[in-house]
Amino acid sequence: MKNINIIFLLLSILTMQKNVAQVWVPDNGDGTYTNPIIHADYSDPDAVRVGDDFYMTASSFNCIPGLPILHSKDLVNWTIIGYALTKQIPVETFDKVQHGNGVWAPSITFHNNEFYIYYPDPDFGIYMIKAKKAEGPWSEPILVKACSGLIDPSPLWDDDGKVYLVHAFAGSRAKIKSLIVVCTMNTEGTVANNDEVMVIDGHESEGTIEGPKFYKRNNYYYIFAPAGGVSTGWQTVLRSKNVFGPYEKKKVLEQGKTNINGPHQGAWVQTQTGEDWFIHFQDKGAYGRIVHLQPMKWENDWPVMGQDFDKNGIGEPVTTFKKPNVGKKYPIETPAESDEFNLPKLGLQWQWQANAQINWGFPTSLGYLNLFCLPTIKENNKIFEAPNLLLQKFPAEEFTTTTKLTFNTRLNGESTGLLIMGLDYSYLCLKNDNGKLYLNQKTGTFDKKIVETETSPVLIKNNTIYLRVKIKKGGVCNFFYSLDDKKYEPIGNDFTAKEGKWIGAKIGLFALSEKITNDSGNVAVDWFRITK
Repeated sequence: MKNINIIFLLLSILTMQKNVAQVWVPDNGDGTYTNPIIHADYSDPDAVRVGDDFYMTASSFNCIPGLPILHSKDLVNWTIIGYALTKQIPVETFDKVQHGNGVWAPSITFHNNEFYIYYPDPDFGIYMIKAKKAEGPWSEPILVKACSGLIDPSPLWDDDGKVYLVHAFAGSRAKIKSLIVVCTMNTEGTVANNDEVMVIDGHESEGTIEGPKFYKRNNYYYIFAPAGGVSTGWQTVLRSKNVFGPYEKKKVLEQGKTNINGPHQGAWVQTQTGEDWFIHFQDKGAYGRIVHLQPMKWENDWPVMGQDFDKNGIGEPVTTFKKPNVGKKYPIETPAESDEFNLPKLGLQWQWQANAQINWGFPTSLGYLNLFCLPTIKENNKIFEAPNLLLQKFPAEEFTTTTKLTFNTRLNGESTGLLIMGLDYSYLCLKNDNGKLYLNQKTGTFDKKIVETETSPVLIKNNTIYLRVKIKKGGVCNFFYSLDDKKYEPIGNDFTAKEGKWIGAKIGLFALSEKITNDSGNVAVDWFRITK
């Protein structure tokens, strides 16, 4: 047993040392960084500094585990350290796929030696969870305010002990939108009162204003709020000496002449050395809402973000800039991508499409991931509604994914393969057809309903196979397969990846069956690698 523990420890160390991506590294190694700091779909990011550590979370919608927790020492190099939400409630709802529903824009704060995350479910209300450590364990969600259509909550613990919450509205549920309100909360932050005061109506000049974050500085209350729409908007800041207003406003960050569209919605953080920075997203279509870092300073008690290239008083996003001064230098790290499945736990990059069930699959002590072929979908729903898809985010604009699978099928109609998932999707499907294995490409397009097409199947005489997809700029995907990991044959047609419902396209694995029986075949996934 001691030797086994030593082996697992060494494997853990090796895995940690290799946690640097091949496809996107923002740290230039010369004291500068290049945006985005994370070229992956961490939508609606919020962050907080505690001591010498920075922590970030983001929207996770229907993907589980949810509310990812990322960690950094310098605001440029980030790793995933866990998730705050192991399952979504109510479980009877989120045990099924709920595309675009679930966890919308959260906020993360640190108060009274505890981490707090407030997150909205637009169909149920605003929840709160907390933890002593960012890695967890996190508490069970408490419904702070029950109501359909409430989104984007952010708390503020004031100097006098009073507690407030700011939030916005989802027009699709509340039938009102582009409004931001402030209400009071109890001391524990577990109950948000029904005493809302509207602090801005954005219809006239802000387009859709939402995503507020609440701060206090120099006796001013600040609400940082994105406006103008996800892909085309800007960052607005409101300020007032009174928590309920009236607030004055200023546009502080816009695209300008840069190629960074919609630079907004994120977090103000301050380093130990007193520097100010702003984390925000950019909507990049199939790649999701990727994460950028802007320098920030204060002038006349207004934040100035990015650089004012055209001298119009509004900042624009930077591309390359000097790294934040955090007092020390730290090694280059990136969020997990490849997975050798050598550890007895899944890599933290993986999420399911719904609350995970124990029989979907699990890592083994034998160096592979075991996925079971289960009848989780009805035929007419196609793979789009399969809850047991194991997926991760696109990590860069261009990359190659290769995986080694051994298909131990037992029943006719079982299938497995490599998948690109979005509102449109395409995948390599290895299927048991009357005792023989066939491989083809299946593609689904979404127009009111899913229409699925497939290519002619290729007979595969070996149950161990290597599947590959190359993603080029614009999300163009080309599929390949190999029986020896040396010679790769193209298969199928070009496919252009498309974003999902409020999320970027994802890549991953599946194992399905057409029959309900008391047993199932399995696929042993040896490794899953993302390379240039």
